[in-house]
Amino acid sequence: MIVVLIGKAGNLIMNSKQVSEIMDLPVATLRYYEKIGVIPPIGRDKNGYRDYRPNDLNWIFLTKCLKQAGLSLKLLKEFADLNQKDEDTSEERKDILREQLDDLNDKLDEMNKTRDLLVHKIDTFDDHMVKFESGEMDEDHVEELWTMGEFQSSKK
Repeated sequence: MIVVLIGKAGNLIMNSKQVSEIMDLPVATLRYYEKIGVIPPIGRDKNGYRDYRPNDLNWIFLTKCLKQAGLSLKLLKEFADLNQKDEDTSEERKDILREQLDDLNDKLDEMNKTRDLLVHKIDTFDDHMVKFESGEMDEDHVEELWTMGEFQSSKK
């Protein structure tokens, strides 16, 4: 059971252990993300313990998701640094997000082609085994997967 504190102004406040459980990240990772600057500095209580607020949780969640999608910690730090600047950096931050979306879409396209190839191999497996056993197919007479457009990489 997670107990959440509500601050004087009615704000949600959580400690490191609670955030760790909710985000499924070790406390050490949360501290590391703060230390290297991929999330903004976390406020502290009078005893020096971290007090996580809703915006902190959003940053941690965004960082976790973007890192899982392949974003480097360096780029995550750049994004966080831009967010903390006094001047308007919204276009630069949106550019980073757009670039990452493009990269992720490219990866998804490649993964979907690989998935389609695996489905095809499973669907045709038994038929191909019969053809190999009967001599209808051999090492020199096979289905030429590399020539099939649906399995071709879009990157040349």
